[in-house]
Amino acid sequence: MIFIAIGSNLPHPEFGPPVDVCNAAIDAIEASGCGLQARSRWFRSAPIPASDQPDFVNGVISVQTALEPGALLSCLHGIEARFDRVRSAPDAARTLDLDLLAYGDMVNNGPDVPLLPHPRMARRAFVLLPLRDVAPDWKHPVLWATLAALIAALPDGQKCTPIA
Repeated sequence: MIFIAIGSNLPHPEFGPPVDVCNAAIDAIEASGCGLQARSRWFRSAPIPASDQPDFVNGVISVQTALEPGALLSCLHGIEARFDRVRSAPDAARTLDLDLLAYGDMVNNGPDVPLLPHPRMARRAFVLLPLRDVAPDWKHPVLWATLAALIAALPDGQKCTPIA
């Protein structure tokens, strides 16, 4: 199973508010040759680290693709660029953020990219809660922890709630 995290906290002049940006991103990912297998609900989450920027809309999708991990990551970066993603500073507000979370049970700790599974995913409610919608029985291929255990171990204070 290949998981991609989707997030946005800035509107886009063509696609609209962040939730519409995220929906348009799914369309763009599908148009790039990825077959959508499952998608989570959208969640609203506070920025990490805490800041005065707007809350994010976050979700996770599962896809199938013939693209290898590096090519898939390049494709995702190309989609971000088409959505006017600017990489100005770490953790800055953005129109679109696409992260390759996991590519099957593949493990890559470097030096080549992409790092798999995503190195910070196990500590982020805005990743784990949507991932539970898509693959509730998933097990982290490095930590060997279930998704339920990872969620139970999340640090306090991460605001992440489903959008009605």
